[in-house]
Amino acid sequence: MAKPRLRDLGISMGRMRPGSMNTITDVSGVAVGQTSVISDTPHVVRSGVTAIVPVAGHAWDKPVFAAVHSFNGYGEVTGALWIEEAGLLECPILITATQSIGAAHEAATKHAIRTLGDDDLTMPVVAETYDGWLSEFAAFAVREDEVFTALDTASTGPVDEGNSGGGTGMICHNFKGGTGTASRLVPFDGRDYTIGAMVQANYGDRADLMLDGVPVGQALGSSEVPLCRTRGDQDGSIIIVIATDAPMLPVQLKRLARRATVGLARVGGYGHNGSGDIFLAFSTGNRIESGGTAPVGDLSMIPQRAIDPFFHAVGEAVEEAIWNALVGAETMTGRMGRVATAIPHEALVETVRRYRPDLVQPT
Repeated sequence: MAKPRLRDLGISMGRMRPGSMNTITDVSGVAVGQTSVISDTPHVVRSGVTAIVPVAGHAWDKPVFAAVHSFNGYGEVTGALWIEEAGLLECPILITATQSIGAAHEAATKHAIRTLGDDDLTMPVVAETYDGWLSEFAAFAVREDEVFTALDTASTGPVDEGNSGGGTGMICHNFKGGTGTASRLVPFDGRDYTIGAMVQANYGDRADLMLDGVPVGQALGSSEVPLCRTRGDQDGSIIIVIATDAPMLPVQLKRLARRATVGLARVGGYGHNGSGDIFLAFSTGNRIESGGTAPVGDLSMIPQRAIDPFFHAVGEAVEEAIWNALVGAETMTGRMGRVATAIPHEALVETVRRYRPDLVQPT
């Protein structure tokens, strides 16, 4: 049974049209694979890994232009320095738990060797957020098999949300959080380009949670829904990945990545000191040959004068992706009997209807 999404509750946001699936995989060729690890013995584990492959079927041999932006840097993304230096993403993006970043990096390297042989150098990109409130940190549950499965099963179809992949054990605004995605269409020059966003949401204070201006977190406080006893209500992280089929150069993708901040802020993310808020953006709109020998190549780019709607699309897609993570999540019990409660759908709809009836449509 498919998990509900924000629009399934009759709530829509933003002015721009979503893609056909309203996922990052609306960007042609982008594939997503996920592996969740849920067990109670010998360790209580609520963890996993998510793989985003920019060019389906070519995880390691089809580079794309890319950029990275750190809104607040209490986190890690391996390979980020090379993205900054070269403006290239030459591999999949893996998102997992903090304690699994080393194992995922090693597994990604082995997967690249299996695919390319051991003569090609690869610089895996692995991002993380902390799932240790629900999952035993010392279990190191994500290993080579889990990473290989996520990479090998990546598809261009619908994306599982909530308690899925790297988002399995995550908490967002003191509700159960996790994985979410959304997309927007940008008309330009006689065609629609797509902006897709994917998040691993594990951040935020309950009181700050907003939905298109509606103070949901204040309305659904601890007396209505129990809080998760995190290290501090404001601690946590979010990884945001932006994909587009619009032809953009690395400097433009840097600007795109920065605009993820807009969507995060609209939901109630402030980039607190203990939060790792790191954003990556890539474009499939130029064909870049891996190890090509041609002395000169032709590139395309969206004119700078036309880039504003793409900025707007990023903000809308990120905002909805975070909400899809929240709506798709399910209440989860983890280590020490701790419970991360999912946001109650009926109460959410009633809260939005009370403040903004124009956002709620009959389902």
